[in-house]
Amino acid sequence: MSTATTTFKASPPYEGNVIIPNGVLGMLIFIACEVMFFTALISAYLVVSAGVTIWPPADQPRLPLVGSSFNTLILMISGVLMFLSNRKFRLSGNLRDAGKLLAWSIACGVFFVAIQGFEWIRLMNYGLTMTSSAYGSFFYLIIGTHGLHALVAIALLIHQFIKLRRNQLLPTEYWTMQAFWYFVVVIWPFLFVTVYLT
Repeated sequence: MSTATTTFKASPPYEGNVIIPNGVLGMLIFIACEVMFFTALISAYLVVSAGVTIWPPADQPRLPLVGSSFNTLILMISGVLMFLSNRKFRLSGNLRDAGKLLAWSIACGVFFVAIQGFEWIRLMNYGLTMTSSAYGSFFYLIIGTHGLHALVAIALLIHQFIKLRRNQLLPTEYWTMQAFWYFVVVIWPFLFVTVYLT
């Protein structure tokens, strides 16, 4: 494979008088709406849990803290790898290294979602379901909504990885999807602390 197909000098994320590209701005507005949505979910969870003497209910299984803590670390690593991939892509134009870092970031995201799915199956087998209690309902609603966001983001990142390998990915496109993935990564610790540790 020739050097021309693996490296190029990436153009800046914006040109002229445009401060924020339209795609990035649209994504930031979407993320702001999603932050409000998750804030509402967390607020409802805290209000309901504060009104109950024993939370979580004594007859409900406890959430796996060790496994989920490790899984949290994996998601944080995914965010760091995404950042490093962007630097390779934007500053040096090294598509091969940027692609490798992006692939590892996606792999960490897939691992995170897979572990969440495995955790859900185990918890359901132990009796924690959407209908078992308000605790179960909130758990699956909050964590499930985050999982859905992660799945959508991973699918879009795979699409970007394919475009990157074909040397068709624009810097503004990459910035837009990175913003979404960073949201998925950054919102998780707040959800983890709220749902798993309170």
